[in-house]
Amino acid sequence: MTTRRTSDCEDRGEQIQAAEHEAARQRLLDQAEAERIPPEETTRAVPDRRWRRGQQ
Repeated sequence: MTTRRTSDCEDRGEQIQAAEHEAARQRLLDQAEAERIPPEETTRAVPDRRWRRGQQ
């Protein structure tokens, strides 16, 4: 009977750990989405050619 109880506790612990892992994953995805900058709000990159002045 004690082996069954240990197994149940381990299963429960694994379930809790999996739930915590999924919750942390979802928090990271939510944070990334909140910090994401929509493409229409960004400007097009303009190459910086100042470094070539000294080479001419």
